[in-house]
Amino acid sequence: MKLRRCGWCGDDPLYITYHDREWGVPVRNDRKLFEFLVLEGMQAGLSWLTVLRKRENFRAALDDFDPERVARYTPARIRRLLADPGIIRNRRKLEATVGNARAFLAVRRECGSFSRYMWAFVEHRVIVNRRIHARELPACTPLSEAISRDMRRRGFRFVGPVILYAHMQATGMVNDHLVSCFRYRPLARAAHRLPGKH
Repeated sequence: MKLRRCGWCGDDPLYITYHDREWGVPVRNDRKLFEFLVLEGMQAGLSWLTVLRKRENFRAALDDFDPERVARYTPARIRRLLADPGIIRNRRKLEATVGNARAFLAVRRECGSFSRYMWAFVEHRVIVNRRIHARELPACTPLSEAISRDMRRRGFRFVGPVILYAHMQATGMVNDHLVSCFRYRPLARAAHRLPGKH
């Protein structure tokens, strides 16, 4: 019997694997949250599949998404990154990545972890939606707008409300799998079992 999935992942094996194993799974690890923050910012104006295909190249180029290392990148390092054909060579996005690493570390110093900061916006619990049709999926929400405002105030860039909502979906702050998708129920059940605060 063929598994029913959210239609957006199509039939590309990389996209299907990402949908089945990662999208909507709660992430509370700071390094992983930084990775998604970088990748979501890189997606602006592009398809997520384009970013996924370059993910491992980004991992190699950006020191395995280590925010402490990325925060120390110099203009010379950015010039070298701009010469790397394996990644998305956009100066503004790369400069924002370095700035975001510094803002990320500042949040971590203030809040104890970036995870604690982000998950506080949803009271440390997954928002479990019940989307029946893909057309019900919003591009952004009042909550993603609020998070975006706070992050921009803290110096983050490429963190508009649309990017932030995609980040929330990817890192499992919201379960936006369609109810007909085989991933919906396991993630919804797991969300209800999670303790309230980490």
